[in-house]
Amino acid sequence: MSEPIIELRHVTKSFGPVSVLKGVDLKVRPGTVTALVGDNGAGKSTLIKGLAGVQPYDTGQILVDGHEEHLRTPREAGALGIEVVYQDLALCDNLDIVQNMFLGREEVIGGTFDEGRMEKEASDTLRSLSVRTVKSVRQKVSSLSGGQRQTVAIARAVLKKARVVILDEPTAALGVAQTEQVLNLVRRLADQGVAVVLISHNLADVFAVADDIAVLYLGQMVAQVPTAGSNRDEIVGYITGTKVPPGVQLVGTSTIPVGGDA
Repeated sequence: MSEPIIELRHVTKSFGPVSVLKGVDLKVRPGTVTALVGDNGAGKSTLIKGLAGVQPYDTGQILVDGHEEHLRTPREAGALGIEVVYQDLALCDNLDIVQNMFLGREEVIGGTFDEGRMEKEASDTLRSLSVRTVKSVRQKVSSLSGGQRQTVAIARAVLKKARVVILDEPTAALGVAQTEQVLNLVRRLADQGVAVVLISHNLADVFAVADDIAVLYLGQMVAQVPTAGSNRDEIVGYITGTKVPPGVQLVGTSTIPVGGDA
């Protein structure tokens, strides 16, 4: 098993008197899809925002390639190769695919945009991900389906040389065919060596594509288990708190890890 590219150790985050993350551990490895699951209010969004530098953790360690880092801004996270594709995708409907993929970091030559270079790099990136559903990189995003939009957002992260891509509910509101298209893309992304963190409430998607599943319950990581060694009932039990994994003691509404490797 490869060494983690990202490791969180005992990270915490509170908002006033409310403790949202209570000493969370997480390991994310290159070339793997790690699904992050948990009920509403479990702390998933807060955990990811800390990793993205949007809302820094209060305490704990972030290790990147084994070295401790302090992520205070999204720019710092991006410099380490951590990119987040949020559920709203942050695409501009009035711009085409190339313009969206290079938005805010356009290639310039002689004081003007190097359209030819940007178009080639966008096309090459989509081709490297085996994306064949987009007819032209000059299509307006407003003309794309939900699955195609998700593809463009993921390709934009790849174009930024992302080493870790965090996907927030990438198949939400997609149909069956579009969901399959996006999940296949997620798998290809991991097969290229990228570490993928997949946030999803859809356990069918999770079991279809994830290598391991990390479960948050009321602000603590109660389990991170290989998908192949688990099943839906077990994961649902961890999510709802009705099942206690080995090495974890549930006390009231809190979880206290007792040894073991998350």
